[in-house]
Amino acid sequence: MSTPSSTLNRPHPLLADWAATDGLAWVYIFKTILAAFLALWIAMRLDLPQPRTAMTTVFIVMQPQSGMVLAKSFYRFCGTLVGLVVMLALISLFSQQPVMFLSATALWVGICTAGAARNRNFRSYGFVLSGYTAALIGIPAAQHADAAFLSAMTRVAEVSLGILCSGTVGALVFPRLAGAQVRATVRRRFTAFVDYVSNVLGGGIERSQIERINAAFVADVVGLEAARSVAVFEDPDTRMRSGRVARLNGEFMSVSTRFHALHQLMNRLRVNGASTTVDALEPYFREVAPLLSAAGAPVEKAADAAHAAAQLDTFKAALPKRIRATRRALDPAIDLLEFDTAAELLYRFVDDLHAYTLTYASLAVPSHEREHRITRYVPKTSLLAAGISGLRAFVVILVLSGFWIMSAWPSGGTAVLDAAAVIALASSSPRPTQMAFQMAAGTALATLAGMIVVFALYPRIDGFLLLSAALLPFLMLGVYISTRPGMTGVGVGYCIFFCFLAGPDNVIQYDPSGFINDAIALVLSMLVCSMAFAVLLPTDAPWLRRLLMLELRRQVVTASKGSLTRLAMRFESGTRDLLSQIDALAAGREDLQREALRWLFAVLEVGHAVIDLRTELSRSGTTADTTTRASIMQALHQVARLFDRPTPRRFDAALSATTLAIDDLRAQLDTVHERCEERHRLQRMSSHLHFIRTALLDPQSPLGHLGQSELPPQGAPHAA
Repeated sequence: MSTPSSTLNRPHPLLADWAATDGLAWVYIFKTILAAFLALWIAMRLDLPQPRTAMTTVFIVMQPQSGMVLAKSFYRFCGTLVGLVVMLALISLFSQQPVMFLSATALWVGICTAGAARNRNFRSYGFVLSGYTAALIGIPAAQHADAAFLSAMTRVAEVSLGILCSGTVGALVFPRLAGAQVRATVRRRFTAFVDYVSNVLGGGIERSQIERINAAFVADVVGLEAARSVAVFEDPDTRMRSGRVARLNGEFMSVSTRFHALHQLMNRLRVNGASTTVDALEPYFREVAPLLSAAGAPVEKAADAAHAAAQLDTFKAALPKRIRATRRALDPAIDLLEFDTAAELLYRFVDDLHAYTLTYASLAVPSHEREHRITRYVPKTSLLAAGISGLRAFVVILVLSGFWIMSAWPSGGTAVLDAAAVIALASSSPRPTQMAFQMAAGTALATLAGMIVVFALYPRIDGFLLLSAALLPFLMLGVYISTRPGMTGVGVGYCIFFCFLAGPDNVIQYDPSGFINDAIALVLSMLVCSMAFAVLLPTDAPWLRRLLMLELRRQVVTASKGSLTRLAMRFESGTRDLLSQIDALAAGREDLQREALRWLFAVLEVGHAVIDLRTELSRSGTTADTTTRASIMQALHQVARLFDRPTPRRFDAALSATTLAIDDLRAQLDTVHERCEERHRLQRMSSHLHFIRTALLDPQSPLGHLGQSELPPQGAPHAA
């Protein structure tokens, strides 16, 4: 029998769940409406010509987290200024020549759309606004060139007011900080990686689990960089740690790649029957996981990671001497190259893990020396795909502009400037056709609501309070729709274009024919954009996925031929960024996502080994003779060609060149008998080449089918 107190306590978990889900959505709705009314009231008090522009800006800029609002506002303001300057220049040059003016506008919007597709996060939004603002300001102003400058300035003032109100409300009213999300992600990922290392080394994890975990790690890397880029706008404490968070992201990518490569190599050794090497090294692997603990418990907080870093430092310092002793005790008859390769990967994994743990521990204090060397995440976007996005925008604006000129439709300018916004905004969406179509549906709904407000309510109200009361239910409906999963496009289209059609100005004009014409122009332009996305090289067609897969494989070409300056970070972040794009395009297709993940593993393993090999070659004091150096460069060239276009012939060439380079290095090693840095460097280069060769021969690799005749007899099943 339940007691009264237990009965009273029973609803609390439900209330907490509501507060963490729908409760947050209603807080966001409340903040958005408050910011919109604040911007509208100030614009009316300042007697700006179009207060609805300030209110529209709020719905464009407002985001659930304060940092996201500030970041988006910053890039919107920058994009607005750039668009203003460009459009004033175009008006001064072509205001008397409509065809030239609209062609130049279409070209500018296309360039900005390509820039938006090339960039990430809210930097992309800055490019969108540079193009959209040019059309928003320029098309109406060009029709009255004598007042173009004043019109442009007032439009910028209205946009800036909306930005200011959004940022103020987002930062002061029930703020949600992106910094908290960054800290939670960093802590959760460190704990998850420690568990992953322990489970893999303990042999208690299947290949399918490894794939899911690594896919989650890729999403974490991309998501953490996005959150970090907006969290720096929130408070000084987050900015003080921003460089270390970026560095932590880079170190996590490196250590996770090292660990996966080490695990894969040990599995290949088992398959090939190299039990002596495996048995000699496995005791060292079992020692790693206990080091990642403090007082017997797994490390979770940054403050506890210092002890784990100290334990790893001690283990790392003693490891080379212990490995050499183990190597001397091995049977001379076995192939020591396999042992050296695995040992080299173990060294590098422990070194990267130590660096990752040190950086995590440094987050416990406000400032630290590890903040000074900032590691930049470098996204990777196909230049061809970005160019196609820009070309598509150029064609759409040009077609609608031509229709406007030939038809002399009074609302043709509205269709053109709306298309400029929608084609750029939707281009950054994973499903742009659906996004543009949803915005059209939201605009159609906003048209019905706007007609009620403008022609039934406005004539019967007086004063700002009654105006706010009349607008409140209509605006809340749009913001609520935008918070529903799968309905974002409808909500965004409704909110923005309800304000455009029915937003109040200081002097309201009741023009039913103009209202209907503008509404038709808005919906028509969005439908044209949706058709353009569906017909003009659609982004959800197989061609784009194949293009991104090609870019993913070509990361090995970059590793082979790119400048070594920060190459490892550019390679790691670019590879993972490409996979995240492929995953977004292949949503719901597990076979395609799994294929992309297999290529990710192959590219990361081989690419990392290539970079390590090139780094050894570039160091002063490297004494590889001319023949050996030439064979190594030939091997790198053939491996790059293989990943650029995998064929059986190129596979055989890469395998032969790699084997020849290994033989040349081992022949040179036979001439260096004393233990010195020269011998160690030659051994490391041999290990990198041998790892590349084993990765090419791995039957689980996407390249494995190209050289089935070269595969050794199968042994134990491949565990990872």
